[in-house]
Amino acid sequence: MKVKRALISVSDKEGLDDLVRGLDKLGIEILSTGGTADFITSLGVKVTEVSEYTGFPEMLDGRVKTLHPKIHAGLLAVRDNKAHMQKLNEEGILAIDMVVVNLYPFEETVSKENVTFEEAIENIDIGGPAMLRSAAKNFMSVAVVSSPVQYGKVISELKDNDCSLKESTLKSLAQEVFTKTSRYDGLITGYLRSQDQNKSESGLPDEINIGLKKIQTLRYGENPHQKGAFYEDIMSREAGMKDARQLQGKELSFNNILDLNAALSMVRDFDEPAVSIVKHNNPCGIAAADTLEKACIDALDCDRLSAFGSIIGFNGQVGARLAQLILDGIDFVECIIAPEYEKEALKIFTNKKNLRVLEFSNFKNTASETLDIKKISGGALVQNACIKNISEKDLKIVTKKPIDKKLLRSLIFGWKVVKHVKSNAIVLCEGTKAVGIGAGQMSRIDSVMIAIRKAGKRAKGAILASDAFFPKTDSIEEAHKAGITAIIQPGGSIRDEEVIAKCDKFDIPMVFTGIRYFKH
Repeated sequence: MKVKRALISVSDKEGLDDLVRGLDKLGIEILSTGGTADFITSLGVKVTEVSEYTGFPEMLDGRVKTLHPKIHAGLLAVRDNKAHMQKLNEEGILAIDMVVVNLYPFEETVSKENVTFEEAIENIDIGGPAMLRSAAKNFMSVAVVSSPVQYGKVISELKDNDCSLKESTLKSLAQEVFTKTSRYDGLITGYLRSQDQNKSESGLPDEINIGLKKIQTLRYGENPHQKGAFYEDIMSREAGMKDARQLQGKELSFNNILDLNAALSMVRDFDEPAVSIVKHNNPCGIAAADTLEKACIDALDCDRLSAFGSIIGFNGQVGARLAQLILDGIDFVECIIAPEYEKEALKIFTNKKNLRVLEFSNFKNTASETLDIKKISGGALVQNACIKNISEKDLKIVTKKPIDKKLLRSLIFGWKVVKHVKSNAIVLCEGTKAVGIGAGQMSRIDSVMIAIRKAGKRAKGAILASDAFFPKTDSIEEAHKAGITAIIQPGGSIRDEEVIAKCDKFDIPMVFTGIRYFKH
């Protein structure tokens, strides 16, 4: 397919001068619109205005420029279809062999702070996507160039092939267009949905468009025989792992990113200094304290054995003293993530060159604005993000023994932690530090026994948090044997009365939250 005529209409002028001069040298006629035509003229290159060619002026403040039969018939006509070409001749329509278009910067516009709805709407491109799609549909006859990144390759191939492009190139350019326009429409859909409080009866949208863009190809997935890559959700406004900056260390693995995300989610739930130590998406230590150093020591003390090869999350600045404490306290740490670091701390971390150090400055938790989507075979399960937290006023004391403020604070801390542990989940806490964690067991009693075993002597005097109700009294009996002083759980079992009675028998106060924290 030989290119004789090109239509250029771009918002982003990057690289346009080289492209235009290259097309001009090849003797390719150029049509253009508005500001793009002015730019081409400034280069000393001859250009025909689209309005001059169509005989129809731009109107409605530029909303209508290229929406004309002379443009779209010139793009959609199949060149080896005699009827198509005869119709072009009858109507005085020129065949357009190449379209160079990039779209209004909708994504950049809606990403700005305080952008108005009117600004967003005016940056929805209509003519651009229409031309791209027309050309891409007819890719065997029309070259469709949608990004400055493509300019160099296209010009080079035109020079080498007497103004022609290979079929494989034409097909590849068309594929990229449909990827780009579907993403563009998805961004618009996502923005409009975010502005509309009216949802379906379920409170969730009836349709969801997910746009994922590859950030990084990983060495492998969860296991070496699986391929893996890291993608960003281009429609999400939530600050997350895509915004983290790696300051040191080896390339992140698939499992590193999963665990970093878990560590980050845990410490973002706390206003006071907090530290999370994560293995296999579960905390093996977590604590809150007056200082990060104290919180780090407390988190480490929960399970120093499991902390080997862990990921550590902080919600405050990591200083030199804390950096040294980490290296002295754990033989091997995979990754560290925090909002900022002192220079001396980063210098200390260089002693462990393979240690991955990440900075994540945006600690505001925006999960309330997002959906939690879990992929399953042939579809997905969708829910609102689990952001509901509780305070003292939400708790219902269901046993006879009163609970003092100090104990309530520990119970609420345990409840915040158990939210991040895989079900069935049990967490034992002393004050605002976890001392034993039982995760992911098929029966709740097993999780209780694991948490007690992990805590050892520290179980005596600890509180117990359970992510779901107790189906039997056996867990209460084990808690009593271990010396548990109070229990927090959702309630809701048909045997609640038996469980409450057992707590009263053992003089263990218990509170109900009324909400469950399953994490599958």
